[in-house]
Amino acid sequence: MASYKPTKITVYPKLGEKVTQDTVYWKNYKAPIQIKEFGAVTNINFSPVAPHNFAVTAFTRIHIYGPFSHEPVKSFTRFKDTAYCGRFRSDGQLLVAGCEDSVVRLFDVNGKVALRMYKGHTKAVHVTDFTSDSYQILTGSDDYSCRLWDIPNATELNAYQEHTDYIRCGVTSKLNTNLFITGSYDHTLKVFDGRVDKSVMTLDHGQPVESLLLYPSEGLLVSAGGRFVKVWDLLKKGQPLVSLKNHHKTVTCLCLSSNGERLLSGSLDRHVKVYNTTSYKVVHNFDYAASILSLALAPNDESIVVGMTNGILNLKHRKNAEESKEISGQQRRRPSYRVFVKGKNYFPKQDDYLVSKPVKQHLAKYDKQLKKFNVSKALDTALEAWTRLKKPEITVAVIKELDRRGTLKNALAGRDEQGLSRLLYFLIGNLFDPRFAPVLVTAAEMILDIYQSVIGQSSVVDRQLLRLQEMLEREIDYQQELLEVLGMLDTVFASSLPRKEVPCSAISKSNGLTQGEGRLQLQAT
Repeated sequence: MASYKPTKITVYPKLGEKVTQDTVYWKNYKAPIQIKEFGAVTNINFSPVAPHNFAVTAFTRIHIYGPFSHEPVKSFTRFKDTAYCGRFRSDGQLLVAGCEDSVVRLFDVNGKVALRMYKGHTKAVHVTDFTSDSYQILTGSDDYSCRLWDIPNATELNAYQEHTDYIRCGVTSKLNTNLFITGSYDHTLKVFDGRVDKSVMTLDHGQPVESLLLYPSEGLLVSAGGRFVKVWDLLKKGQPLVSLKNHHKTVTCLCLSSNGERLLSGSLDRHVKVYNTTSYKVVHNFDYAASILSLALAPNDESIVVGMTNGILNLKHRKNAEESKEISGQQRRRPSYRVFVKGKNYFPKQDDYLVSKPVKQHLAKYDKQLKKFNVSKALDTALEAWTRLKKPEITVAVIKELDRRGTLKNALAGRDEQGLSRLLYFLIGNLFDPRFAPVLVTAAEMILDIYQSVIGQSSVVDRQLLRLQEMLEREIDYQQELLEVLGMLDTVFASSLPRKEVPCSAISKSNGLTQGEGRLQLQAT
């Protein structure tokens, strides 16, 4: 006797959810590694030189981590107060950082003590960076000034006092040694040329500026502040191109993918948004447990590192094909202990016969009722599952199975007021769902045929039956209009392709539509 086959529950895609290349690409990361720092992680910076270590600035320390290390490979702790903005030089040999005590420190990555200390600011220094020639340092401070320093002589080259509030972000040009840009809490961005004594361009962001980013071509500038991310065209005198408002709290950090085609923004709302740099639409979203202060991508997007206000450093490493094969090979199930003690020949041979015990089949409640041919109880059980789990897929699968067996009409008939009302409630709530309509339209028509004679006995059921009838008629009208459109398309195709006929019936069938018995019915494709 053949065993009973459980009802197959169809897995439907969620409405509005699209699986795109970006979805696959950005979800291809391993489970995150979380490292606890001593304070809020305010800055993350990758070394441009292999093996691409990254510097993490948190509280009074700067830790340098290897690409896959869970412990710092190097630490700089000679700060008297909170450290800010640890940045690598282009050769990866030097590291510069600001501090709450207004002193800028320069470190040798292989050393411990600061090589140089630059004093001149009067308040905390939140911005540090190297110029492209590697001989100068840019700093920005809460004393409203930004300064250029000569690295070998530890002397100040120039000072600019144009901002009227804290300077909290800045970036230097990699193509022009003299060009740098600063962002301030006075809502402005200022573009400076180190050869002149004042800024050459001023842009109004409209909110306190938290982060800046230059595209590799340096024709476009991105600024973040408040809830806005804005893109500016520097080649057109700072013309604003795009203003994005996809976060609901302050945007604190920006990052660009290795190929420059994706822009990432982190916010206090605990989200990282990924934008397409062509259309500037959000193509992916990351969720985190706490507000985000810093964000960085490793070269080739091998790792994404996020720093949060709770002192947690979150690392996600990209999966690769070779590693997946190795992991799958290591995770092969080994024989249990009892197999080892039974004898030496525990590995099966080619001519061995495997005698296995029958696997006990566990059926769902509705499958148990279907197995006993209790069709009405099976449908009731499926409706209970929908009420409890809010998964209409189960109920639709049972209705489809009953229709296949030819017992759907028996399951729908003979119901009391409560049972009929619950069934009508389910149909009204899911009839317009395009995933379920091909199955539920048939059930709705049967119910109207069966219970047409009982109208007038219950006001609640009467209202639901009238509502279901209106919805069914509207759905049929929609499908008839769709058939008319398909007929028009048939004419267009026939006129544009005279040698190849495209009959309307073929188009209708490809869309899951047939017409018969005087009314339109949806058929499952």
